[in-house]
Amino acid sequence: MAAWKNLGERTVYENPWLRVNLADVELPDGRHLDHYLLRQRPVALATAVNEKNEVLLLWRHRFIPDSWGWEIAAGVVEDGEDVQEAAAREMLEETGWRPVLPLRHLLTVEPSNGLSDARHHVYWAEGAEHVGDPEDDFESDRRAWVPLKDIPELVGRGEIRASNTAAALLLLHHMRLG
Repeated sequence: MAAWKNLGERTVYENPWLRVNLADVELPDGRHLDHYLLRQRPVALATAVNEKNEVLLLWRHRFIPDSWGWEIAAGVVEDGEDVQEAAAREMLEETGWRPVLPLRHLLTVEPSNGLSDARHHVYWAEGAEHVGDPEDDFESDRRAWVPLKDIPELVGRGEIRASNTAAALLLLHHMRLG
């Protein structure tokens, strides 16, 4: 099957976090359709695994779906910022734990690739150093070291709902406990 072609797009809304564009798309059979898409800045995520095979997570509420769940610290990569440095910065700001360097790239996911060009880059570290309360303590209700062995059950029970976190933690579970 041939690829869809983006023949051009125009911005219909923009703010510092995203742009909503309308694209003129040509389908393989020659038909055209208007397709809305979100253009978003990259997101960097980071967590750590300690010597007990526990992973550092945030318990947080997401107001849009009105749900609670475990997540990995994450945030937008600032203009000119290295993705790996952004991941380490987000982990420290949101958890109060500084990852032991070097961070290791775990995976990159496209969480909604039928609507958005968002890419989420996930990193992890072998350990972390507690440096104090998180700067962004409003981001979560609590921070905890969660046993990797519990991850599949937490995903199954819906306590890990974010697709980027679920994919990353299931991969870490497989890599570490296989």
